[in-house]
Amino acid sequence: MSGAGLERPQLVAHVQQALSYTVFDCKWVPRSARLLCLGSAPRGCGVLQLYELQGGRLALLREIEKAKPLKCGTFGATSLQQRYLATGDFGGNLNIWNLEAPEIPVYSVKAHKEIVNSIDGVGGLGIGEGAPEIVTGSRDGTVKVWDPRQKDTPVANMEPVQGESKRDCWTVAFGNAYNQEERVVCAGYDNGDIKLFDLKNMSLRWETNIKNGVCSVEFDRKDVNMNKLVATSLEGKFHVFDMRTQHPTKGFASVSEKAHKSTVWQVRHLPQNRDIFVTSGGAGSLHLWKYEYPAQRSKKDSEGAEMGVAGSVSLLQNVTLSTQPISSLDWSPDKKGLCVCGAFDQTVRVLIVTKLNKV
Repeated sequence: MSGAGLERPQLVAHVQQALSYTVFDCKWVPRSARLLCLGSAPRGCGVLQLYELQGGRLALLREIEKAKPLKCGTFGATSLQQRYLATGDFGGNLNIWNLEAPEIPVYSVKAHKEIVNSIDGVGGLGIGEGAPEIVTGSRDGTVKVWDPRQKDTPVANMEPVQGESKRDCWTVAFGNAYNQEERVVCAGYDNGDIKLFDLKNMSLRWETNIKNGVCSVEFDRKDVNMNKLVATSLEGKFHVFDMRTQHPTKGFASVSEKAHKSTVWQVRHLPQNRDIFVTSGGAGSLHLWKYEYPAQRSKKDSEGAEMGVAGSVSLLQNVTLSTQPISSLDWSPDKKGLCVCGAFDQTVRVLIVTKLNKV
């Protein structure tokens, strides 16, 4: 084995835990060795399990059943003191839970007419500026932004204009929250549409289409001046957009990569290094990538307008963990290289990614 090979990060499976239900999302509890899994039990109710990583095993701390299957969750809008979890469920409900007393939600709203496919939070955890907000994207075609301090009505509602057909929204993400005023939401849809909503001006700032259903979108950081956005698709590709420079007609420069042989379910950027990200695939694999910036990130076109220049992506490592899709993925915000993923083989796995300081 060459010296270079030894220096490459390794994806080491640390613990795996079989579950008795279908897991749709898993998340690290900030500032802790705990993680939670949420999903759907065979008899059609929701399950939320809280585990603690104790050496080489996962200890179940508590299990809670809910009326509706749980699809997605985020800690992004909570304080580090409270660490409340916001969830979206199959009934279109947005609930916020105190995990110490999870019987009744501390906030609840019927957010959508159909399933909440995706959720993200911002303004919490001591990250970024501005009010705590939660965004939900649904099969009903709408994307809504909620302030947990306001009951019942969303602070923003992005829905198809009249005459426009409604598309299933599969993924949502906050970005650009670098001061009190600025904030954007990116949404990806089943027909390949990607839309960037500016919440400061309440307008559609940019849209594009990547020709295939958009499974996951994420900014490399949500609390900085927009830098990069990764969008993953149904056909095994992902796209990295350089979000620094928006050309008046061409939009943002991008590079695409054929990552997996099947659907790329998720993308998650390493919290401690925004140029490293992991994608999870329909064939049960994880791929670890690094983005390299070009020598110059922008140039002038013939008219003198600034346009972005895309960089390149290199594969650092990959591993196959399951025969089933890895549908959820989360990096520990506190311990570099610690990662949890949930797959449709009804297993949750904790991985340790080594040598990340070498890349």
